[in-house]
Amino acid sequence: MRKAKWAAAAAGVVLLVAGCGGGGPDKGTGPSSGSSAPAGAGAEAEGGSLDAAAVTKEIGDAATAAGFTKKPSDAVPPVLASCMVDWAVDGEKATNAKKSYDDTVAALAKNGWKESQSFDQKGSVIKSLAKSGWTLKASHHGQGGFVTVMFIATDNSPACEKAFREDLEKNKNTQ
Repeated sequence: MRKAKWAAAAAGVVLLVAGCGGGGPDKGTGPSSGSSAPAGAGAEAEGGSLDAAAVTKEIGDAATAAGFTKKPSDAVPPVLASCMVDWAVDGEKATNAKKSYDDTVAALAKNGWKESQSFDQKGSVIKSLAKSGWTLKASHHGQGGFVTVMFIATDNSPACEKAFREDLEKNKNTQ
C-alpha cells in the first residue's frame, strides 16, 4: 500500500514537473532552465535557493503559527527526501481548519511564495505556489465533516525530476 501511495505521488509530481498537471501550464513548475544544481538545491533565476529542510521549516512555521499540528505520516522515501516535502495536518487537532489553511497560505505568500494557480470547487481548495525552484501544492478538502489539509512541495530541478521518474519506474516494476 505504501509503495502504491508513493508511486501515485511520484507520478503526480512527474506530471506536474513536466507541465502536464492539468489546466494549462503552471508558472514555476517546469525545471529550472539551464540548472545543473544537485538534487535539493532548487536554485532559480529569481534568486536564492531552498533545500528540503528550509522548505519544511517555512511550511512548518507558517502552518503551526496558523494553529496546525503536523500529522505523523509515512516518511518520504530516502531517494526523494531532498526533492520532496510532505507536511500533512492533523485535522483532529485543528480548531478551524479552513481559516488555518487560509492563514498558512497567506503567511507563505508573505514569505515569498507566489501563487500561480488556484482551484476552488465543492469544498476543495488547491493552490499552487512557487519559490526558488520549488512548487508547493496546498490543499484543503472539507465535506461532510471530513477534513484533509496537506502541503506537498517538490523541487523542480532536473536532478529531482530524474529521481521522481526513476522512483516511479522502480515502483511500477514492484507492483
